Amino acid sequence: MSRLFAPDFLLSRLLHRDGLMLIIDKPAGLPVHAGPKSGDNLENYFDALRFGLPTPPALAHRLDRDTSGCLILGRHRKALSKLGKLFQNGKIEKTYWALLRGVPAERTGRIDLPLRKRSDNPKSWWMEAHPEGMPAVTDYEVMGEANGLSWVAFYPRTGRTHQIRVHAQSLGCPIVGDPVYGTEEDKAPGQRLHLHARSLVVPISVNKDPIRAEAPPPPHMDAALRACGYSG
Repeated sequence: MSRLFAPDFLLSRLLHRDGLMLIIDKPAGLPVHAGPKSGDNLENYFDALRFGLPTPPALAHRLDRDTSGCLILGRHRKALSKLGKLFQNGKIEKTYWALLRGVPAERTGRIDLPLRKRSDNPKSWWMEAHPEGMPAVTDYEVMGEANGLSWVAFYPRTGRTHQIRVHAQSLGCPIVGDPVYGTEEDKAPGQRLHLHARSLVVPISVNKDPIRAEAPPPPHMDAALRACGYSG
């Protein structure tokens, strides 16, 4: 299996490091772990992130293959257990940025829409809104707009698969480049998902301030974000 990046490329994408965890800026287009098609994945590069420990770090949560941004790795079993409980109890604050087609009718709001998995065959599945699904809640805020697109910050309060993508679609404003929940234009070859895990706040130590990390937007989102008012 050929690798897409140099073995130590994640060192330049390290946002935070301490004795318990690492936070990295995941590139868009790289799965976090091996899938049914095998191929390259993020875990192939974790060995360069040992920093003296006997084993590489491990994923504390997941991001979709085409989503970029902040991703937490636990450095050992105890840390992973602690991080797992923080995620389970909703203690980790997550902010995502997305570019949507159109502008939500309300500038701020809460989407409370349960989700469940659907599948027509073993190789194809998606998430759908359904009253019998798992609870899924996302707050959002429109940050700017231009050229028929809006820059929206999403604050997920639960962590369901594809949650932000389905919730954005429910606003009538799918995420640009979403091949599953977007428009026909978004499903065309060469389109890229415009969803970015912008920041995390992690209260991992009782007697210390929460850890904060922020990832810069990926290059394929930069121009549209700036048109909408981003100036970072």
